[in-house]
Amino acid sequence: MSNPSADMPSKESKDPWKIVYLLAFTQIVSWGSLYYAFAVVANDIQRDLGLSTPVVFGAFSWSLLVAGLAATPAGMLIDRAGGRAVMSIGSLLAGIGMAGIACSNSPAMYIGAWTVTGIAMAMTLYEAAFATINREFLRGARKGISVLTLFGGLASTVFWPLTLKLNTAIGWRDTLLLYAAIHVLLCLPMHAMLAAAGARKQAGAAHADASGDARQARSFTLREALREPVFWKLALAFSANLFIFSALSVHLIPLLQRFGHSAGTAVLVAALIGPMQVAGRIAEMAFASKVKPQAVGIATFAVLPLALLALLFMGTRPLAVAAFCMLYGMSNGVLTIVRGIVPQVLFGRENYGAISGALAGPSLISKAAGPLAAASLVAYDPAPEWLLGILLAVSVLSLGCFLSAVRAGAVR
Repeated sequence: MSNPSADMPSKESKDPWKIVYLLAFTQIVSWGSLYYAFAVVANDIQRDLGLSTPVVFGAFSWSLLVAGLAATPAGMLIDRAGGRAVMSIGSLLAGIGMAGIACSNSPAMYIGAWTVTGIAMAMTLYEAAFATINREFLRGARKGISVLTLFGGLASTVFWPLTLKLNTAIGWRDTLLLYAAIHVLLCLPMHAMLAAAGARKQAGAAHADASGDARQARSFTLREALREPVFWKLALAFSANLFIFSALSVHLIPLLQRFGHSAGTAVLVAALIGPMQVAGRIAEMAFASKVKPQAVGIATFAVLPLALLALLFMGTRPLAVAAFCMLYGMSNGVLTIVRGIVPQVLFGRENYGAISGALAGPSLISKAAGPLAAASLVAYDPAPEWLLGILLAVSVLSLGCFLSAVRAGAVR
């Protein structure tokens, strides 16, 4: 006869989920204000400050580079001190950065404010949140990360229209000042609650569970991980993949128009990407207990070349474009989870924050470089097949690197 109490979740097993609930709100705000809002207010910033396009958009790209450089130190701090201190300071810096942008009256101040914002990104966005979940969850980190990404996926859906409405009503300066206040008055106190909400590490807690967390014989230090070819293959795989997604995030609609589709059709089919990101994450959660993270990663990386092939050879057909957007969206959605889980599988959880931060650095640099590199390719040859052919080659490279990393990690 079973013990009823054994079937009841303990207080310890419930507590870590409070972290996910807190981070769900702060991730929506952080991604929405620090990353997505810029696309809405950029033109008004350029007009009011009288800055050139390279300065306005270059400062934003610079902030992503700064975030990449700061990702490893931020992860190391979370490993040692937990997410409470790091993410709280990140919220404070986010408020300072947003206020600095809003009050800018010179190129130097504008770029300086984006520099602070870049540091805040490293301390508040997904990599920091994933490291916090990994540190506080005794088990079930994979499910916690998957659930969090569902909420994070709402950031653009919420903040694009919200920023547009606020920008129209009160202007971009007051909009960013309002976002700065939200970071300090709401996100900072919520991040300060993380340590009290989370479960604490215990000896021997890093073992497999029913949600699919992987059993790890030992945890690598950052220095050990950096000496492993597996690390660099994984870093290249993630960087190449994110390069494609960042390039297409800016150039997809113009590219579809060059295939002969109207602007309305291009926007309509591109709108499929967001819902398919959520659908992909829900599917990953549904099969998490049955499929290893490595297998999910292989499928995710393999889908992108197939999607690009469909667009490359049948880009003039609306159904093929729709199929591309659906596959592209699902791949992008699940990739976020893969980036959060696979490093733990291959390198352990003890120094997860430092290692995942080191992996995130090259990816964030690729994210910053993707739109600029794609723009240069289009300027050289505007034919859509030219850009797609290069992105297809990059996607095959990313798949090959991920396969090699997973295989090497399995026999290591």
